[in-house]
Amino acid sequence: MSQFDHRKYTKTPAIHLSDRTWPDNEIIKAPQWCSVDLRDGNQALVNPMTIEQKHRMFDLLIKMGFKQIEVGFPAASQTDFDFVREIIEQGKIPPDVSIQVLTPARDEVIERTFKALKGAPKAIIHLYNSTSTIQREQVFCKDMEGIKAIAISGAKKIKQQAAMFPETQFQFQYSPESFSQTEPDFAVDICNAVIDAWGNSDQPIIIDLPATVEVHSPNVYADQIEYMCRNIKDRNKVIISLHTHNDRGCGVAAAELGIMAGADRIEGTVLGNGERTGNMDIITMAMNLYSQGFDPELDMSNMDEIIETVECCTDIKLHPRHPYAGELVFTAFSGSHQDAIKKCLAQQQDKEHWQVAYLPIDPKDLGRSYDAVIRINSQSGKGGVAYIIEEDCNVRMPRWMKIEFSQLIQKLTEENSQEVGRDEIIALFSREYLEDSERILLSYKISRENNIQNVTAEIIQSGVKKSISASAGGLLETFCKVISDQDKNDVHIIKYEEITGDEGSDAEAQAFVQLSVNGQRFCGYGISMDIAEAGMKAVLNAYNRSQVKAEVELLKELLKAS
Repeated sequence: MSQFDHRKYTKTPAIHLSDRTWPDNEIIKAPQWCSVDLRDGNQALVNPMTIEQKHRMFDLLIKMGFKQIEVGFPAASQTDFDFVREIIEQGKIPPDVSIQVLTPARDEVIERTFKALKGAPKAIIHLYNSTSTIQREQVFCKDMEGIKAIAISGAKKIKQQAAMFPETQFQFQYSPESFSQTEPDFAVDICNAVIDAWGNSDQPIIIDLPATVEVHSPNVYADQIEYMCRNIKDRNKVIISLHTHNDRGCGVAAAELGIMAGADRIEGTVLGNGERTGNMDIITMAMNLYSQGFDPELDMSNMDEIIETVECCTDIKLHPRHPYAGELVFTAFSGSHQDAIKKCLAQQQDKEHWQVAYLPIDPKDLGRSYDAVIRINSQSGKGGVAYIIEEDCNVRMPRWMKIEFSQLIQKLTEENSQEVGRDEIIALFSREYLEDSERILLSYKISRENNIQNVTAEIIQSGVKKSISASAGGLLETFCKVISDQDKNDVHIIKYEEITGDEGSDAEAQAFVQLSVNGQRFCGYGISMDIAEAGMKAVLNAYNRSQVKAEVELLKELLKAS
């Protein structure tokens, strides 16, 4: 048995909707979005936002396309009050955007809330009071009728106050706070009582059903939402809104299932900041829609700007594995993953539906480049390394050379015990296959007599110019014989591939070779406008690399002997 005493907890009562219909429904369009970053998210911060930070966050939310933004709790905070006044007086609220403010059901608080909204073009008054058994019995010490009376009184006061500000288009919203811990029949009763108190309204009434503390699995919350949708008064005139939290880690799942159960609107925060484990993450839910081919009706194309703004305003760093937005969410370290991504990207056409293994969406849609997709550490394989060299150096290595080079990279990552950056990978490739070393080809001449190839070449070896020559069958076999004769080593070609430049273009030819030098294999690479020269450079590169290794091994033996 666990050392935790689980017996101190009891299972939260759940509604059992035997004829539920939501499992057969699908989400095929975006809900109405309402950001609560400036209120619910703000009250969860160690250091609440300054007015300047609130302006920056508000500007971001407008830029992203939010049409409903909860801007604060103006009666509870002077900063919130002043901020609401500023965005109204400075004309910062677009005509198609409604600002939303929160108020409890207390007359003096409601009056101050309306003072903050004076002159606003469109506003949502969000009334709430707690309704759960725990809150009724232990916090407010009232029965159901007493709690319902508080809600009705608040609703009537709001209607009365709204009539005093005819220049503003008001919409009313009610939340039975801690809805998910409230008896379903009482939740229906109190919401219907508030709807009656507000009576006919020019705008649909919003009934917000919060999982103030997430206590059920998402399917239970969906049952609760479907039950409310069935039993709420004037359902066709009411907007059902959801406000989930993430205490069980299921805030997004609960919101999605709640939409399937009939809800119309979602409240949440950008990137999920909020009390305890956070609010429902609007970015994640909106991107879930986007990844399935539906318009999320929010602009998330510059994800890095969104992250930078949220981090600056909240002083909370984003987790690198945060869905869609995190630094590492499109990054593959695994060799098999990298190989699959590389092959899919090579086949992906601009006008085709996105079909790339391990990447649910195109990183470029969020302003990310493919540079971050494949990163190399000790778990990586040849595919990822080859992708970087092909992308950055325009070198498409054959498989046998990929294997050799990936082994060099793996050795480097294991020696350093850390990730290897793109620049380091390219530098190692250049050092191994591109930079001049011990022997440099200066020039060559080819002649043929009786099917015998004669090659004369000038090379620089250890700073000294030398002329060497040999005769054999093919050009590169002859060149290998030139080297063999000079150094008395057994040198011959195992594999060879070449890529010629397009005729009439300035593209250089590339040659790849795998040599056997005294029984050991080494790859080489050569590039030139002349394919023959490229081949000889590749042979010389492979041979030079074999000699460097031989010298290193000899030095080790000498050090060991001494």
